[in-house]
Amino acid sequence: MLISIKMKTKLLESFEIPSGVECKYEGEVLHCKKGSVELKRKISVPRVKIKVDSGKITFECEKGNKNQFKIIKTHMAHLKNIFSGLDKKYTYNLEACNVHFPMTLKVDSGKLLINNFLGEKIPRFAIILPNTNVEIKGQKITVSSHDKELAGQTAANMEKATKVRNRDRRIFQDGIYITDKPGEN
Repeated sequence: MLISIKMKTKLLESFEIPSGVECKYEGEVLHCKKGSVELKRKISVPRVKIKVDSGKITFECEKGNKNQFKIIKTHMAHLKNIFSGLDKKYTYNLEACNVHFPMTLKVDSGKLLINNFLGEKIPRFAIILPNTNVEIKGQKITVSSHDKELAGQTAANMEKATKVRNRDRRIFQDGIYITDKPGEN
């Protein structure tokens, strides 16, 4: 009987910190700052040591397998988004479409209020996450933030708040839809 033994190897991955960016890692939270913009992210990987020194962020695992390798690569992709977010804002463009009843949109204390959606008397709302800017111009909505995940989640909250249930989607096409997101041309 042939038994396959998977060997655990030492994993060492490093990521260059761009010039002008200050990073520190304290208590499983990575703080990155450039100018007045500061972003932080919780990074906790079992059996992986994370070090920030000499312009590099290093992930080191003494006996790692493919699962640790995948998790390390995922965190490196998040770091790439953080570093590019320190330079520019991520912007999502949404559009409110209404066929039956004209809906009105209003930002109020961390929420987007959607009145008269499909003629409903009770307004629907979408949560706007902190450190996210929302601008409304007519039926166009712009969500921007230095943190890609916060901007994307806020846009998704708006899209989800206007989901039509128990009706024919071919006829009831009302809602808020993402028309443009970062990275698309």
